[in-house]
Amino acid sequence: MDRSELRNTLNVYSSSFPEELLFLSRFKKLLAHRDCYMRTHLPGHLTGSAWVLNQNFTKVLMLHHAKLNKWLQPGGHADGEENLCNIALRELQEETGLRGAQLISESIFDLDIHPIPQRGSMPGHDHYDVRFAFLASDEEHLIINHESNDMQWVALDSLEAYNAERSVLRMKDKTVSLFGAN
Repeated sequence: MDRSELRNTLNVYSSSFPEELLFLSRFKKLLAHRDCYMRTHLPGHLTGSAWVLNQNFTKVLMLHHAKLNKWLQPGGHADGEENLCNIALRELQEETGLRGAQLISESIFDLDIHPIPQRGSMPGHDHYDVRFAFLASDEEHLIINHESNDMQWVALDSLEAYNAERSVLRMKDKTVSLFGAN
């Protein structure tokens, strides 16, 4: 999904979550910037992340992000790459070691804009996160690297104990709604 395809997808994107619909105009405005796929583009840039579910749709893979000190789904910067689905898969593999994850759909699973605090010389900025859903075996070996302190398959009904942010709980709600999980 390149820039043009993303723009077209955003033009027809629908959601039953009002907060997600509010992000659409900001995403479209950001896409007008030539460098929106670069982490140096401030005050915000595009990122891709992976919402990774087990085969029974009862667990999600979460990692404890070392820099942000919170539990999140795998994901990261585009660094110039326009295919955010590929970014999500790349980040999933780099951050977890999972090689057998399968994309559920090429459609966007979720959109979010969230603030990233200042760190060193990098000022605070926004991540315009495009999220894709994947399936993986919760028995596949995970590899923790320098980007995370821990990694776990978290039962959806326990997710709030790890991260109670609306952005994450919205993906849980979508999982329950779409896949009948809980």
